[in-house]
Amino acid sequence: MRNILIAAMALGIGGAETHIVELTRELRRRGNRVTVVSAGGVYVADILDAGAAHYDAPLDSRSPLKMLRAFFALRRVIAEVKPDVVHAHARIPSFLCGFARHFTAQRFAFVTTAHWVFKVTPLTRKLSNWGQRSLAVSDDVRRYLIENYGYPERDITVTVNGIDTEKFTPNASGDAVRAEFGIPDNAPVVLTISRLDATAGESAARLIDIAPELIARVKNIRIVITGADVTGSGFADALRARADAVNADAGYDAVIMTGARRDINATLVACDLFVGVSRAALEALATGKPTILAGGEGRLGLFCDAVRDAAIESNLTCRGYELPDAEWLTGEILRFFGGVSDEERRALGEYGCAFVRGNFSVTRMADDAERCYESALRSLVRVAMCGYYGHENAGDEAVMRCVKASVEAVGARDITVLSRSPRETRRRYGVAAAGRFNPFAIWRTLRRSDVLVFGGGSLLQDATSTRSLLYYLQILGLAHLFKCRVMIYANGIGPLTHAKNRARVARAVLRADAVTVRDVESMNELIDLGVPRDRLEVTADPVLLSEIPDAETLNTLRSNVLGDTERYVVFAVRQSSERVYGEFARLADGISDALDCDIVFLPMQPQNDEIASRLIAERMEHDARIVTGTQDFAAILAVLSGAETVVSMRLHTMVFAAIVGVPSAGIEVDPKIRAFL
Repeated sequence: MRNILIAAMALGIGGAETHIVELTRELRRRGNRVTVVSAGGVYVADILDAGAAHYDAPLDSRSPLKMLRAFFALRRVIAEVKPDVVHAHARIPSFLCGFARHFTAQRFAFVTTAHWVFKVTPLTRKLSNWGQRSLAVSDDVRRYLIENYGYPERDITVTVNGIDTEKFTPNASGDAVRAEFGIPDNAPVVLTISRLDATAGESAARLIDIAPELIARVKNIRIVITGADVTGSGFADALRARADAVNADAGYDAVIMTGARRDINATLVACDLFVGVSRAALEALATGKPTILAGGEGRLGLFCDAVRDAAIESNLTCRGYELPDAEWLTGEILRFFGGVSDEERRALGEYGCAFVRGNFSVTRMADDAERCYESALRSLVRVAMCGYYGHENAGDEAVMRCVKASVEAVGARDITVLSRSPRETRRRYGVAAAGRFNPFAIWRTLRRSDVLVFGGGSLLQDATSTRSLLYYLQILGLAHLFKCRVMIYANGIGPLTHAKNRARVARAVLRADAVTVRDVESMNELIDLGVPRDRLEVTADPVLLSEIPDAETLNTLRSNVLGDTERYVVFAVRQSSERVYGEFARLADGISDALDCDIVFLPMQPQNDEIASRLIAERMEHDARIVTGTQDFAAILAVLSGAETVVSMRLHTMVFAAIVGVPSAGIEVDPKIRAFL
């Protein structure tokens, strides 16, 4: 169960408003706690009926004074409700909620929904805040967010205006509505529903303009306009005056203005033809009513299979299509009442009803919202990463890059890497970094982090030194002290030769929240230390997740590094003894003779491996090539991908070779070599 705060401009008549009502109702059905804050309106009663709470705040005004009042109201509501997620709808609530995040102690995920496209100015672009994740109600709204605000495409989910098809159904009755307004049973009814302001009320105004001709051509017709002016602009009053004049000329109430209503489903069932766009059009289709798609941003005409795809693309707003005019709309309505048979009307109604059920369910809308909530909540998680990072070791740098990518893949964005070279790590990988040997930086990083991702790599071993092991155990101890959850990630365990060190590692691993190891041998080592088998997961080296450049890129990089060298075997060596260097020199010469190939040395940690490579090359009878000065992952893959085979004392050279499908022979200087092979 999540604690969700929904912030909306207002809850008067409108598509975004009914979207919010249906989302609230479905989220409550799923057991979530939901609170709505808005400027109020007719649908507040529906919010309360759904079991949600409502708070008043003037979120519908651009007035600086009212926005300031709304900001303080939001802060009070957030402090009282303590939401996990704040979900803002439209630009003003999104801006104010985003601003409030900086002035409240409550940490919450911030999600927005964009319902419409608006004119963008430099000021609105700067002030708009579309949250950590955003829902767009159509594909063209998604493009609008990307093109006008530079919003990351990966953080946008295209959702739908979900319609409750149990509520909006052809099986409902409109008799009470007809009776309320004195509409005879045989009178044809044209209905539009919208906010009655200068922006959304164009369909209503246009219907009043063409009412005299419709009255003259269609016997006993009624034009019903449902909605209210929530802006206080006087637009609805002007429409009512025009409607009164039309009715006076007609001699009966041909144009009926109902005001705002909650029984929209019954009002829709009472009509024969709906004219409008967006959510109101979807509700009309769900009740089986033939619908002319026409509004302030375009027209598509009578909804049928021919306009289906265009309607979906713009979320039934007709945005981007030719604008309707009085002559066109008059013709469409007259053709419907004069040329569409009862059987064709039934077919249109059934098609529209099936269309909504198949494409615009409330279930899908709530599913999309909950996925965004979970993703945004994960992005709040503050992750620290610890490994042998920043030491210019190509293998461990690849581990760091792959672990970082895996953490980001589940939505986390706030990542800090403990690195020997934090400035270079920040520059190269675009991630926050702190000095791994700076106790104050380590303290600050772990104190603010929610999760420590420890590894991969062989960190828990004393072959390097007990001092190295104690460093990593202290990191784990500090994380435990700060109640930071710990994941030991794809670690290689051991060797552990000292009894005290074995006991220390066992204690540290038993306190971890999750433990994965990269091979069965590491698992067996931990079991020998007393860690229960059911606490362990065997995975693989993270570097196996690396993305491989395409063949053309690899060929180009290989040519840049090796020139015209064609047939070769790669050696990856590390510092050792004079005897070992001599043995390697004889091995390299023997391979060169047997395969008639060149020998290429590929240092994985240049400051150490280049020395060993040179000492071996000096002892060889044949000339050998030493690749120097490259730590570029793609360049290393390029060199390996062209090799006949790889002979390696380095684990990750063999991992890289496996990625590009080149066989390797390992020299077992460490148990991890055998474990991998």
